[in-house]
Amino acid sequence: MLNSLHSIYLSVSSQHMKRIAFTFILLISASLLFSQSKPAYLLYNAKGKKISYAKMIRKLVQQDIVMIGEYHNNPISHWMELEITKDCQQQRNCILGAEMFEQDNQPALDLYLQGKLSAKGLDSMARLWKNYRTDYAPLVNFAKENKLVFAATNIPRRYAVLVSKGGFEALDTLSATEKTWIAPLPIAYDPSLPGYVNMMTMMKGHDSTNIAKAQAIKDATMAYFILKYFTPGSLFIHYNGSYHSENHEGIVWHLKRSNPAIRIATVTTVSQKNIKKLLAENKRTADFIICVDEDMTNTY
Repeated sequence: MLNSLHSIYLSVSSQHMKRIAFTFILLISASLLFSQSKPAYLLYNAKGKKISYAKMIRKLVQQDIVMIGEYHNNPISHWMELEITKDCQQQRNCILGAEMFEQDNQPALDLYLQGKLSAKGLDSMARLWKNYRTDYAPLVNFAKENKLVFAATNIPRRYAVLVSKGGFEALDTLSATEKTWIAPLPIAYDPSLPGYVNMMTMMKGHDSTNIAKAQAIKDATMAYFILKYFTPGSLFIHYNGSYHSENHEGIVWHLKRSNPAIRIATVTTVSQKNIKKLLAENKRTADFIICVDEDMTNTY
């Protein structure tokens, strides 16, 4: 078809008509390319309106904190985290932090960032997630190359397990040193927050009350260390599972409770069969929504 259009252009005699024909060919070509495209994801704002990546970045760099909620096994989530970080760093000095690093592993992470520990050494000293090499190492290495702070914000998993079995009271048994790796006790906890209510509903048959409390101690700890490492004038970018920041709950609730004036933008990942229109249930889950084709290959 494009060859036929080109023939039409060549057959037009006048200069004016050639310009019209050329414009017509460009429009048709663009239409053909668009109709044949199959995007892996689309970006939406909270209201479900499609938004450009550039506009999203312009909004993000105006914040104090950006929370990026991922699907842990989704490659689009991880790619977007890296791209957003690179583009924000071009305009603002960034501080990075992640759920995927537990606070007692901060010394090992710092040594790696300073070039005093090899990647193999970091793997030996820190409890890295199984998808670290493919999904989180690029973020850590970006921080290393650009001399950025990278905060290990999460509570050590073993302490969250204690809470899942014995409630917040189980943390009273921790030593003074161990308590430096978690949010100061007692933490604020609102069991009526929809995210915690949904978790208790989903976990019926188990000790759902304590499971929600285990989620809450993670949220509180991540919020605490985000604020501890945050410096005014910088942009803190935090990577976490989407459930920890969806609907401006979880970590965001704790951040706002500690500092109501802090400016926070949220990004989350959702998955749909048809990504060309955001489902009603996915609207307002975040300020910016990465809608990924549900057929996207998972990393594990």
